[in-house]
Amino acid sequence: MTQDGYLRKQREEWEKQMLSPYAMLVVNSKGREVPMEPCPLRTDFIRDRDRILHCKSFRRMKHKTQVFLSPTGDHYRTRLTHTLEVAQIARTISRALRLNEDLTEAIALGHDLGHTPFGHAGEEVLNSLVPGGFEHNIQSLRVVERLEYEGKGLNLTWEVRDGILNHKRSGHPATLEGKVVSFADRIAYLNHDIDDSIRAGILKEEQIPESCRKLFGESHSQRINNLIINIVENSLDRLVIRFSDDYAEEFDKLRTFMFESVYLNPTAKGEEVKAKALFKSLYFYYLENPDQMPEEYLAIKETDGIERAVADFLSGMTDNYAIHDYERIFVPSGWDGI
Repeated sequence: MTQDGYLRKQREEWEKQMLSPYAMLVVNSKGREVPMEPCPLRTDFIRDRDRILHCKSFRRMKHKTQVFLSPTGDHYRTRLTHTLEVAQIARTISRALRLNEDLTEAIALGHDLGHTPFGHAGEEVLNSLVPGGFEHNIQSLRVVERLEYEGKGLNLTWEVRDGILNHKRSGHPATLEGKVVSFADRIAYLNHDIDDSIRAGILKEEQIPESCRKLFGESHSQRINNLIINIVENSLDRLVIRFSDDYAEEFDKLRTFMFESVYLNPTAKGEEVKAKALFKSLYFYYLENPDQMPEEYLAIKETDGIERAVADFLSGMTDNYAIHDYERIFVPSGWDGI
């Protein structure tokens, strides 16, 4: 019975009966660029979630910077743990609003696949050097459409790809599920960056603006919980995902505070100057020596140009790989004798 798709169709019928009229039903998806035989068990959005979860770019995020470069402590966030926190927050909101959790989770798990090593420092380097610029959300879409599976891409549904592309604050996702991920991303990174900054001694809880602490709560868990509840209360039975006006104002104040206190803090970001110099050196080295890149990037060089091929190669590196590659290329080895 499973081979005729009964269980998948049962899930699709459940969505019709149980989800909000504003939810994106999988049966209404615009589909994939390359049609695939339906899975007997999983809907297309669940299948997309699984394809992202099992790809190489997802695994590499465990060694990519979130805020603090290559942290040695066990409890600092990486790009992967950030992604998992985004997915958890987004699923909680989607469940409460009766939106499509499967679509939400797939977008959340894929939204940062294109992030560079060294966090936004790496992104800034490539954006300044690559013709046409470089943005991690556009690169995340490129990863799932072009770079994964040996150049074949993951062949995800249109709605997942749209959510990945438009997850940034400035984006305009076509689905409410995509908008939920955009808000969840902001909630996650502001709050876990506060948590990591306190752990690192960069910040103290009492330094957080008093009005933010009063409205959102005094602890990490209180802030996240209250922000989620506020979004749900102000988005229920609507075609919009939003904070209340007072929460939106204080959230922007908290974001400004974090930029001033952490994201631009010379103590927290002191190593970024070195990281940028390292990354820039690798970029120019591979421009001059493209044959030193793996073969799949040489194929990209022929179709998309050498600069984009190098950007694809470098953005896929982990922090550790980039550092070791720099040492291999630019740091002389000791003499072992003959």
